[in-house]
Amino acid sequence: MDYPFSSYLYKDETLVVRELLEQLAWHDDDARAIHQNAASLVEKTRSQKSSGGQLEAFLQEFSLDTEEGLAMMCLAEALLRIPDSVTANALIKDKVVAANWLKKQGGDSKDWMTKAAGVGLAITRKTLESRLSNIGEPVIRVAMVRAMQMMGRQFVLGTSIEDALSHASIWEKRGYRMSYDMLGEGARERDAARRYFEMYAHSIDALSANNGQMKSCNSGVSVKLSALHPRYTYAQKNNCVPEVLASLRALCVKAAAANISLTVDAEEMDRLDLSIEIVEGILSDSDFVGWDGFGLAVQAYQKRALPLVKYLADKARECDRRIQIRLVKGAYWDSEIKHAQMHGFSEYPVFTRKCNTDLSYLACAQVMFENSDVIYPMFATHNAHTMASIYHCASKMGGDYEFQRLHGMGEGLYAAFLANYDAKVSVYAPVGPHKDLLPYLVRRLLENGANSSFVNQLLDQNLLAEGIVRDPIAEVREQDEGRHSLIPLPRDIFMPERYNSAGIDFNDPDSSSGVLNDIKIYQLQNKACSILSGKLLETTAVDLVEQSFSAALLGAARWNAENVEVRASIIERFGDVLEENFTELMAILVHEGGKTMPDACDEVREAVDFCRYYAMCGRKDFSSVGVLMQGYTGEENRLTLQGRGVFVCISPWNFPLAIFIGQIVAALMAGNAVIAKPASQTRVIAEFAVKLMLKAGVPEDVLHLLLGDGAYGSKIVAHKDVAGVVFTGSTATAKRIQATLVESNDKIVPLIAETGGQNAMIVDSSALPEQVVDDVLHSAFGSAGQRCSALRVLYVQDEVADRVIYLLKGAMQELVVGDPADISSDVGYVIDDAAREGLDDHVRYMDSHGSLLSQVVVADDLSDNARVFAPVAFEVADISVLKEEVFGPVLHVIRYKAEQLDNVIAQINRTGFGLTFGLHSRIQTRHKHISKAISAGNLYINRSMTGAVVGVQPFGGMGLSGTGPKAGGPYYLHAFAVEKVVSTDTTAMGGNTSLLSLDD
Repeated sequence: MDYPFSSYLYKDETLVVRELLEQLAWHDDDARAIHQNAASLVEKTRSQKSSGGQLEAFLQEFSLDTEEGLAMMCLAEALLRIPDSVTANALIKDKVVAANWLKKQGGDSKDWMTKAAGVGLAITRKTLESRLSNIGEPVIRVAMVRAMQMMGRQFVLGTSIEDALSHASIWEKRGYRMSYDMLGEGARERDAARRYFEMYAHSIDALSANNGQMKSCNSGVSVKLSALHPRYTYAQKNNCVPEVLASLRALCVKAAAANISLTVDAEEMDRLDLSIEIVEGILSDSDFVGWDGFGLAVQAYQKRALPLVKYLADKARECDRRIQIRLVKGAYWDSEIKHAQMHGFSEYPVFTRKCNTDLSYLACAQVMFENSDVIYPMFATHNAHTMASIYHCASKMGGDYEFQRLHGMGEGLYAAFLANYDAKVSVYAPVGPHKDLLPYLVRRLLENGANSSFVNQLLDQNLLAEGIVRDPIAEVREQDEGRHSLIPLPRDIFMPERYNSAGIDFNDPDSSSGVLNDIKIYQLQNKACSILSGKLLETTAVDLVEQSFSAALLGAARWNAENVEVRASIIERFGDVLEENFTELMAILVHEGGKTMPDACDEVREAVDFCRYYAMCGRKDFSSVGVLMQGYTGEENRLTLQGRGVFVCISPWNFPLAIFIGQIVAALMAGNAVIAKPASQTRVIAEFAVKLMLKAGVPEDVLHLLLGDGAYGSKIVAHKDVAGVVFTGSTATAKRIQATLVESNDKIVPLIAETGGQNAMIVDSSALPEQVVDDVLHSAFGSAGQRCSALRVLYVQDEVADRVIYLLKGAMQELVVGDPADISSDVGYVIDDAAREGLDDHVRYMDSHGSLLSQVVVADDLSDNARVFAPVAFEVADISVLKEEVFGPVLHVIRYKAEQLDNVIAQINRTGFGLTFGLHSRIQTRHKHISKAISAGNLYINRSMTGAVVGVQPFGGMGLSGTGPKAGGPYYLHAFAVEKVVSTDTTAMGGNTSLLSLDD
């Protein structure tokens, strides 16, 4: 559905801010009254003996912008879930040493265990006793675990709903309403979704038993929709929306019967449309007429916030319902900014200035009060100025409402507020195991402004109240631009050197529906690109090869002499032409290469990035002026780079556009002519790309496309005029090319090769299993496992292997294998029948050399498709079982013991491959140790192993995995060039005139 608020998703921030200013009733007399009340509130809060809650005290002691604060967060997040003492000790030592806590605690012992004890006891505000200096690791570990548990009790109301209810009475006696937030992140598999549902249902039952039948809701629960389904994503909309709606409805039936409020929690931006569709399903359900306890959280930091509130008011009125809206500032700000930059979106979905978010918050509040007949407003805030603003607005407009504060936070502020103002306040209290603490805590800290918020400034007596309660509306009006000056648009993040490639938001119908429809039409028509000209026709004729090399030799000389700015401009123009033909390029990749649409989009973007990045590098390194070297008086030494001659570019089928173009534009930018030989399976995309290159201005005598099979490629490589070869493919083929160059060419011809890998990932027991599984699925099965960088071997520490494997098996069954033109498909097709047969052979081999863990189920209508191969995972005893790289969606899992870590590293290195490597661990000293010890070109820590970005993560391997240099890196063009130094004795032509001009 196309919602009216959707157009604001990527709307210019300045325009949105102007609209908000126009709609907000904010007069000078209002501003003065609000400022006075806010300043008074701050002073009253400061005058109390305790001006904050436990969380404020924690932030004052361990600020998130310090090493101590970050180390504490890591301990809180990881320590309680680590089952083994070896890893727990390593984590404690890692964080204590990194933060230098002994100095902070005033101790003088160099024993790291004493430092750890000091930290653990400091959290509980006890003193480090001298007799602890000689205690052992087990005692220290127990002390730290207990300290983390005690810290958890400060921020989590209870580990279960019953526990939370027993602790809630203290707040209920003070007149607070309780709202319970059940800790837990999104489900990864069906069992987790079922457990979360049962947890929510049990909590509602417990509240019902505790409250009895009330005339009005005096307690409530928050429900995270992504916890109710393992695939709560827009791509899986057709499946997840009805299933989540059914689960939510069942919970609402319980809540409505007990007159308990239920709030749908906020999610990331790309899930908003899904959430609203589900919320609408509840609002329009006649069974809930008369129940006013249903609602949702709205994040004010999103540009869609105000039109969303207006839409919800209209929808509630249409359904004759009253809906609760919990207005928050927003909890995923940094990840939303990063997501927009990584994917090349046109704008940010969130405001980039805090004052703009505050403006949005106040504008939303005003509309909520204006529609109080259909909206019950709930304001989650710990900001004194925001509280004063809401109270002022409510006093003028009327209507019932409430404030909400977080458990463990804002106690002093709200105590001062309630002592002077009449308002309802609820405590938003997290409930769940302490091991689930960090995701919740980090979201709450971000939502409340973290280190820039009023909470953290509260105890700083040097700050004037006027500064703390600065009017955000005045601040907005003082700015010339809506967007923050230090946060460039996603397109401009690499400027002034180059533009970032533009992407497509597949979670936004406005952005993607046209592209998706065009690609489906292309699939249906099975359209093929036209052949460019006679010289591009497939042939194995020797005379055509000779003609191409003859023309290329002449073209190379002229092209190499061309000004570098001319070459760079043509390459940049080609990048622009690629973007202009984005949809058709994607369509060919989907149809010919079997790529899913997100993968096809990423590949076009990578090709564009190659053009712009190499043009930038060429301008810098290939100037005719060159580099003036340091030297002696009376002598000039100048180093320049120039092309080698005719470069042969042999590209693979797995990245038939990005690698094909990356090789060619690198060779061209360095001043070479190119003879390009693409993979025979993906000739259509190669032909279309060459057509666009010629359109962009690449001379025809400089670029020659020769089509044929591998045997034809061997003839091209063996030509006497080859000046260099760049190749991406198998190690065996690379070695054959290497031998051919030695045998067939008198010159020493360079080979730039990127080959395969037996890529491994190590997971220790400090890693978060859910994050591990997310990254494993993407790394092993994305692009149908047909990436050089794909994960092949997963090492999991024995103590957590069962948990990780359990999650992996469940998550694999949620993967969708299908037509790549369907946005719901997670895994597309393998490249051809031969690839499928090879993968089937490996599965048969693994039947006797491993143990099947899980294989994805394929729909019946695809079972006869020869290019469909279902992702599969096996458990094996040792990496030596794998004799060669298996190029497809096959994962091999190996268990290891904590003390065997160095032996595991040695096993991986002994394979001889060295392309990519992954590590999941919360221990920084382990990051450093393994990064030095492992032989791999690209290492990825606590993230997926695929998707290297041009100019950000240069890509390439070592050993059996390649020769270097790295594609998309600053040294890549140098490999396509020769260096020339011109040394001139200037004394032979009159001496060094600069010396003659020196003063005495």
